[in-house]
Amino acid sequence: MINALTVDVEEWFHICGVRDLGPSRWGELPSRVEPTTRRLLDLFGRAGARATFFVLGWVAERHPHLVDEITGAGHTIGSHGYWHRRAYDLGEPAFADDLAQSLRALSAAGAPPITAFRAPEWSINQRSLWALPVLAAHGIRLDASMAPIRVVGSPAFPRQPYVHRTSGGPILEVPPLVADRFGQVMPMGWGWGLRMSAPRRVLDEIARTNHAGSPAVLTIHPWEIDPNPPRVRLPAGLRFAHYFRLAGFADRLRSILEGASFGPLHEAVAHVESR
Repeated sequence: MINALTVDVEEWFHICGVRDLGPSRWGELPSRVEPTTRRLLDLFGRAGARATFFVLGWVAERHPHLVDEITGAGHTIGSHGYWHRRAYDLGEPAFADDLAQSLRALSAAGAPPITAFRAPEWSINQRSLWALPVLAAHGIRLDASMAPIRVVGSPAFPRQPYVHRTSGGPILEVPPLVADRFGQVMPMGWGWGLRMSAPRRVLDEIARTNHAGSPAVLTIHPWEIDPNPPRVRLPAGLRFAHYFRLAGFADRLRSILEGASFGPLHEAVAHVESR
């Protein structure tokens, strides 16, 4: 089974809710998105893995050649919004504007029509289900924004791909890989959960998910494989989520990529869409 490999293409300072890292400061902070995205492209190429890159509109507007490099390497492009703001913080009208702005930026950078989306910080949840018909109205057919985990989503969300019927049309929701550990649901396919887990444990969880008939969805950020990541002071929870066990992550990720089959999101769910 083909599993979905996804990348949220954003800068290391695109962290929601941190006032000192707001948009007014982005121009003065050192950009790392070009070299780190290229490191990911090289890593994926060596492993023979293809992916969906959810590119932030702000990044596409300032680094349009990255979009060409990503598609030229055989990967697909999705939207990660424009300003990297949570859906439920934006509200419906501003969310629609942010989405439209991101689609324009991606198109101007040379991306083909966009049909896949991921909200920053998995922020389509019970507080923002109104976002789904907005996505459908803008041509989005695949969403990867709803995490079945407490903190950012809900453990009650399905763990397998499922269809939302919206007023704008159907959207296939593709949740990220999670696992049950210590009586809790943890993010096995992204963030600190993926970085802390031994490759064999991740591959075992992928195999269990595949055996149940579903693709596993992994999510990476370019800044996670930065050999010299910039560091700033963050609140304790964000500091843990952003910096925990970055050391050696590129090597652990390489082992995971070599141990299973990975492709873009639309290929991983083709069997679901054809049902």
